[in-house]
Formats: sequence, structure tokens, C-alpha cells
Amino acid sequence: MRITRTSSAAALLLTVLTACGPADDTGADTKPAASPVSTAPVASSDSSDPSEVPAGGESAAALPDMVGKGLQSAQDEAQAAGFYNLTSHDALGRGRNQILDRGWKVCAQTPAPGTQSTDTRVDFGTVKLEEACPAGGDQAEPAEAGSTVPDFVGKSVKVARQALDSSTGITVNDVSGQGRMVLVESNWQVCSTDPAAGAQLDGQPVTIGAVKFGESC
Repeated sequence: MRITRTSSAAALLLTVLTACGPADDTGADTKPAASPVSTAPVASSDSSDPSEVPAGGESAAALPDMVGKGLQSAQDEAQAAGFYNLTSHDALGRGRNQILDRGWKVCAQTPAPGTQSTDTRVDFGTVKLEEACPAGGDQAEPAEAGSTVPDFVGKSVKVARQALDSSTGITVNDVSGQGRMVLVESNWQVCSTDPAAGAQLDGQPVTIGAVKFGESC
């Protein structure tokens, strides 16, 4: 009877061990180890060439050469290249506004063609289609008058008026002898001023003698 009870206990123990499944013979936890965390740097998805981005983070692009093109075409081409800060001026120094862009052509551009920041201000020096570009280069408008009368001869009456202080009294006379009224001042060129160029300017009125562009003073 003692032998029978021992055999039964052994059989019961074997059944329990079998139900629990096989044991790891090392006695270690059988859960799978966590995947190691990579410490390698992650490659950037930005494949742009750093040399193409100017300092400060602005983008850059190739500014085309637009000299000789119509102003409207030049503006369209500049915008297609990524430049949107565009302006233009009268290259003859007459202060005319480019109201109808298709009626003007480009004589000069600033900056010159080449790689530029797309935030760059692009300025076109222009003349009307039927006019020739100035042989001596872009005609800059005179600086604002200070304590002396600037040399306005050959400039437009409009430019002269803009350069003088707004408090200055200005009279414009047609010196061709025809007694015409000077209405569109950008179409009239200065022949003389009183006081003359270089004279002290301390609040006295200025008289301008003018003729139309294309006429002789």
C-alpha cells in the first residue's frame, strides 16, 4: 500500500508539470527582449543643396537678363523666375509713370543678371517703345533740393517740382514764345531756373523756363 501511494503522488506531480508547459532550462524570463533603440542620426529628407540658399535662409534663383524686352514681358519673366519685388522708373529722368506696361521697354535693370535672393528688389529703367534708350546710361532723377538750387536743365518740370520743397512757390513759363500753358509737366523740359543752379535756396519762389521735349530752348 505504501508503494502505491508514492506512485500516485509521482504521477500527479508529472501531470501538473506537463500542464504548465516546458520550463526554460536557464530559469530566465521567456518574454522576448525589447528591440534596441537606434542612436544613429536620422538622415534629413531635405535634399536641397545648401550652397543654393543664401545666408539668413532666403531662397535664391537666377535673375534673367531682361534688357531690351518689353516691360510687361520682363515683369512676367521675373515673376516666373521667382522675383516679385518689382519696380520701374523713367530712364530719361522725366519722372513719367509706367501706367501701361506694354507701352514701355527695358533699358537697364538693377541688379544685373545672375543668382540673387528672391527677396531682392528688381528695378527696371524704361523708356516708351518709340523712344531710344539714353546714350549716356540711365538718367537718375536729381536728389531732393537742400540749401541750394539743383541743376534742373534738361530734366522735366515734374522732376524739378518733386525735388523742390513742397513749401516752395513755383512758376513755370513757356519760353518758346508761344505762350502755351504747361499742363503735363513730364512732357516739358527745364531750360532755366531763377534763381540759377547753385544759388542759395532759403524759401524764395523759383521760376522755371521750359519747352516741350524735342524742342530747343
